[in-house]
Amino acid sequence: MSETPVMEWTVKDTEVWLRKEGFDDTVIQILCHQNQLNGKCLLVLNEHDFATEPLNKLTLKDRKCLYISCKSLQRDNQNVLLDLGLLEMPSVGLYAPQPHFSKNECSEYSESERVSPPVSEDGRIHRLPAEKTKAFLSFCYVVVVTWITAFVMVIVHDRVPDMKKYPPLPDIFLDNVPHIPWAFDMCEVTGTFLFTIWLIVLLFHKHRFILMRRFFALSGTVFLLRCVTMLITSLSVPGAHLQCTPRNYTTQSSSVFGDLATKLSQAYVIWRGAGMSIQGVRTCGDYMFSGHTVALTMLNFFITEYTPRHIYYLHTLSWMMNMFGIFFILAAHEHYSIDVFVAFYISSRLFLYYHTLSNNQALMQRDSTRTKVWFPLFSYFESSVDGIVPNEYETPSEIVCNLLGFFKSKLNILKDLHICLTAKSSEPSTSNCVVDSVRDNKIKQS
Repeated sequence: MSETPVMEWTVKDTEVWLRKEGFDDTVIQILCHQNQLNGKCLLVLNEHDFATEPLNKLTLKDRKCLYISCKSLQRDNQNVLLDLGLLEMPSVGLYAPQPHFSKNECSEYSESERVSPPVSEDGRIHRLPAEKTKAFLSFCYVVVVTWITAFVMVIVHDRVPDMKKYPPLPDIFLDNVPHIPWAFDMCEVTGTFLFTIWLIVLLFHKHRFILMRRFFALSGTVFLLRCVTMLITSLSVPGAHLQCTPRNYTTQSSSVFGDLATKLSQAYVIWRGAGMSIQGVRTCGDYMFSGHTVALTMLNFFITEYTPRHIYYLHTLSWMMNMFGIFFILAAHEHYSIDVFVAFYISSRLFLYYHTLSNNQALMQRDSTRTKVWFPLFSYFESSVDGIVPNEYETPSEIVCNLLGFFKSKLNILKDLHICLTAKSSEPSTSNCVVDSVRDNKIKQS
């Protein structure tokens, strides 16, 4: 019987399976002899069946044990249920909450089964909407956050403690590792290399827009948190080699708007250079926590997450560059060890928490209101994703064809609009023509 598919089990096979699961003759008499239960019936048993005859005639122990056994059997045969379309039917699926019961008459089984069913054995889903609008909004979000970060960096630079009055704090690593002048530049070169790899992954990944919005959302959130931490507490300069003095913003007019304009211009210089020293940006006071460590860690985690597992040498290289980049930051004495540790911990934990929730939407479905309050970006960006994003890639020819199709569709829209606007017709009909042309092109794209 072990080689026979469950869908082909006879009543006798079901009886053998029940005995193997430890059920006595009473259960077998009711299920097999009286109701002719076969393999197909086992795969479609749901909460409602357990609350009605004949299953409600079983003892509580037998019902619970049978429920667990059926649940395990159905999970082992999800591909069969998917082919039959049963996972999309909440009235039949074992794992979906049943609307048959009212709030006060809920099934004893449905409360513990409020999980979203995966559509394949590995939890991946076959269709993922690109949702380019969400990717654009996430990009706008990270742009705004980087502007805020640049402006806060200008403020904290002017609040840096006096180096003569406040010497560097004791640090186990910095006190025992000599200063390496070129190390910070090497850290930024390492980050640039990781960023190049990430751009290549985005270019060829089939679900690039989902990856982009996740990267922008997570990076923006971490850097926004960094604005708070480096603003509320000013640490002393970690290295005596750093020349950190507050900038003088006094002007002839000495107006508030004049100082603000000067600070905004300084913030633009930082924003334009991405806060990198190899771009000529030098700031002080932005120590808790390390922005360079955040960038390195985020790039490393996204590269390893969205590249195939068998490319182990790429994952090893990414982790090595992440660790060496952190070492270079400390060797350059540009940050305290606690700055780097906190940055790595926050970035990695936020990445893992975000992806754990997005890969297992059932963890948030039972308390969706609280999730929307505490994770508004996640609730919005991941509302249409219910599973693991597969690492599927496009060939260069497919990318070119997609680009040509995109530009062709846009060109057709422009041509249709031009025809509609130049046609000798009344204004209402022209408006309808424009709407129809846009709608037709959207239908063709879908």
